[in-house]
Amino acid sequence: MTVIVLSTCPAGLRGYLTRWLVEISAGVFIGGPSARIREALWQEVKQYAGTGRALLAYSTDNEQGFAFETFDHKWRPVDHEGLTLLLRPHQQSADAIQPTKGWSKASRRRRFGGR
Repeated sequence: MTVIVLSTCPAGLRGYLTRWLVEISAGVFIGGPSARIREALWQEVKQYAGTGRALLAYSTDNEQGFAFETFDHKWRPVDHEGLTLLLRPHQQSADAIQPTKGWSKASRRRRFGGR
């Protein structure tokens, strides 16, 4: 089983993938091609994705039962003690953002009579 998910990729690439896989939703392709065909499709996706993003997931013989690859995603696969996990980029937490001091413009308008 092979799944390819495309985001903001050219329509021609989507048309190319429909030769081998079934598009079950916009940008989501699923099918059962051989490993050789899967690798050829993934090479085409990486070559023609342009500024888009792509994700490939497929069945394999490992602990998880599947493997995946990404192209131009912010999240990237990382091996952690034999399991492949997605590493998310560090984001600043809401606690770390300091609010500005003083009154907001809307609060000033309400407080001082609509100025």
